[in-house]
Amino acid sequence: MALLDIKNLSVSVDETEILKNINLSIGKGETHVLMGPNGAGKSTLGNALMGNPQYEITSGNIYFNGLDLKDESTDKRAKAGMFMSFQNPLEIPGISLSSFIRNAIIQQTGEKLKFTEYRKNLSNNMALLSFDESYKERDLNVGFSGGEKKKAEILQLLMLKPKFAILDETDSGLDVDAVRTVSEGVREFQKSGEGALLIITHSTRILESLHVDRTHILVKGQIVESGDGSLVDKINKEGFERYLAE
Repeated sequence: MALLDIKNLSVSVDETEILKNINLSIGKGETHVLMGPNGAGKSTLGNALMGNPQYEITSGNIYFNGLDLKDESTDKRAKAGMFMSFQNPLEIPGISLSSFIRNAIIQQTGEKLKFTEYRKNLSNNMALLSFDESYKERDLNVGFSGGEKKKAEILQLLMLKPKFAILDETDSGLDVDAVRTVSEGVREFQKSGEGALLIITHSTRILESLHVDRTHILVKGQIVESGDGSLVDKINKEGFERYLAE
């Protein structure tokens, strides 16, 4: 049984249909890549999967761990083990990065955390991401650079250890060094072999050092081709022009 199974999913925003009959299955521990030109509907799929109320599911179903989540709230999806990193992470004044992650883990697991163990894991993961530890006591994303915001997102991924994570344009706006660091964090998440990934991107930079099981091309709200990791290289060489011409 697939961890995530999307069946004939159609999604509208402000009564405009964006996604049309999407079918996609992702197994435990797999990494899938969703690529396509700007405006194809890639971020719409991520938001629909996470239950963003601005994205109306007009038909189809979303099964996660065998449960139909189509009508469930975002927080229930998160508690079930779903996670999404955002293209433009929000600033949240009044709560530190450390407190935010700690509270998220408690909400997800329903269990108390051993403070010493938590701080040790947080420090280790910040070191992996070359993330200055002083940021853990700063208000979440407030005054962070674009690269620091993306590191904070990947730090949450490593600390929460979700069953399924959606990374939406995580490499957007990052320089080469920042992309390499973020990619290292994603690779660390892959090592467990437990968590599945859907990496949404129109670039290939973040994928260069990652193992990819399946690649899907989304154009005009429809998946027009799927293949293995080699499809990433094909897109890198040829772009999306031939799909747009069809």
